[in-house]
Amino acid sequence: MAQSTNQRFVQEKVSAGRVIVLAGAFVGLLIGSGFATGQEIMQYFVSYGYAGILGAIACLVLLAFVGMSFTSVGNAEQFERGSEIYGYYCGPYLGKFYDVFSNIFVYMSYIIMISGAAATGAQQYGLPRLAGGGLMMAASILCVLLGLKKFINIIGTIMPVVITVCLILALIVLSKYAGQIPTNQALIPGLVASGTIKRVSVNWFMATLSYVGFCMLWLAAFLAETGRTCKGQKESRWGSLTGALAFSVAVILLTLALMSKVPAVAGADIPSLILANEIHPLFGNLYSLMMFIGIFTTAVPLLWNPCARFAKEGTPRFRILVLGLGIAGGIIGLFVEFPQLINILYGINGYVGILLLILMVVHFVRYGGFLKPSSKEKLGRPL
Repeated sequence: MAQSTNQRFVQEKVSAGRVIVLAGAFVGLLIGSGFATGQEIMQYFVSYGYAGILGAIACLVLLAFVGMSFTSVGNAEQFERGSEIYGYYCGPYLGKFYDVFSNIFVYMSYIIMISGAAATGAQQYGLPRLAGGGLMMAASILCVLLGLKKFINIIGTIMPVVITVCLILALIVLSKYAGQIPTNQALIPGLVASGTIKRVSVNWFMATLSYVGFCMLWLAAFLAETGRTCKGQKESRWGSLTGALAFSVAVILLTLALMSKVPAVAGADIPSLILANEIHPLFGNLYSLMMFIGIFTTAVPLLWNPCARFAKEGTPRFRILVLGLGIAGGIIGLFVEFPQLINILYGINGYVGILLLILMVVHFVRYGGFLKPSSKEKLGRPL
């Protein structure tokens, strides 16, 4: 059966369009308020100077690994609920802990998305926090009610545009100010010591593991569900690999761009908007729009995850949960401190995610690949 499974993998046809859609969904989940605003990049990468670039490269390897793992397992196992993937790696007891913990963390992250939208509207347009946060809350609730499959297709289409705008921002800034990176590199330790720039960990390596750890808690159930919709293993793995590559390149370029303007962006709630407005006010408005889209594409699956954990999508109970949790989280998000939430919540939850990463690596070594033998057997089913 192992040989026939390998032959089946080689013979599988891959749709390039579907791979792009899957990669877009992967990136769309990760480019939320933390990334798009630059606050996440400042705390996890810029604050460590050149070592932060090493961290971004390590993220590429680790996110590609976990992304391909989640989608491969989801495709093979066809879980009824994506959160069942925790039991696959961790066993029934620890898997139950991760199931519950990840849903709590994911829901808290939805609150952070609302806070990020509120802060963006306030900084760029001078709007009351209720305007930006309220709009994001309403849009997220509506989209979750429409269904996950439709959402994957939507964000898979629009996320290449968001990534392109992020890359344009970084490249324009670097073309003007890249020469200032060596000088600014020397300023970073002092800015960190004064508290102007926050760090999430004592060194770049632990910060990188923490970053991948909290990303995993976002990705696990969502990518397991996404993998279930794939036509085969090749498609699921290529989608995750492409998404991890696109996201990591964006992380590296935005890290360098923020390093090139550290004196201007240090201490700002929304550092990337300062860069965008420095290029041109119109570009600042365009970038803020892209930020709202990026936050939206992350907020939707973060709201969907805890609701789908306790009710089947499309049922009356599911709709009640979406409305209740969506509105409650939105209200809380209007009153929280955005940079401080990223520093505390992402940092703590990232360390919990590290244990899951270790278990996945052990699993990979033990079985010589992403799948258990029993999972490989299931691939004999008709596609």
